[in-house]
Amino acid sequence: MKKEEKESAVRFSISLPTKLFEDLDEMVHAKQYLSRSEFIRDLIREKMVEGVLHGDGEDDCVGVLCIAYDHHQSDLIEQLVEIEHHANVTIVSTSHFHIDERHCFEEITMRDKISKIERLSAKIGALKGVKFSKLVKAVITEA
Repeated sequence: MKKEEKESAVRFSISLPTKLFEDLDEMVHAKQYLSRSEFIRDLIREKMVEGVLHGDGEDDCVGVLCIAYDHHQSDLIEQLVEIEHHANVTIVSTSHFHIDERHCFEEITMRDKISKIERLSAKIGALKGVKFSKLVKAVITEA
């Protein structure tokens, strides 16, 4: 879309219980949104992406896998490196830091099909010595 082109908007109204409306206003203010409309647009986009993420798994996706692990666990580092090097997904970047003398934290940023990213993440999360594993996925929609 060119800069000078402006996307049209549709105005609609909804009814909310008073308490829910008050909670909405508090959230809009706390999150520093400029308006209720922008907050609700973000909620709708989030739900739309969530729907795509629960589809057939063949949509393109960006994912970040966060793991915390015990680097003293026998062969864990070698297994992680082996899995990452032979992954059937596009690994965009990794970031690694030391939590303490025994534990590390790693972020693995990937871009590929949802199903492939989920499989790789599950494989890594199931390794002995991985203490925490969380995958965050995002799909960019036109909405």
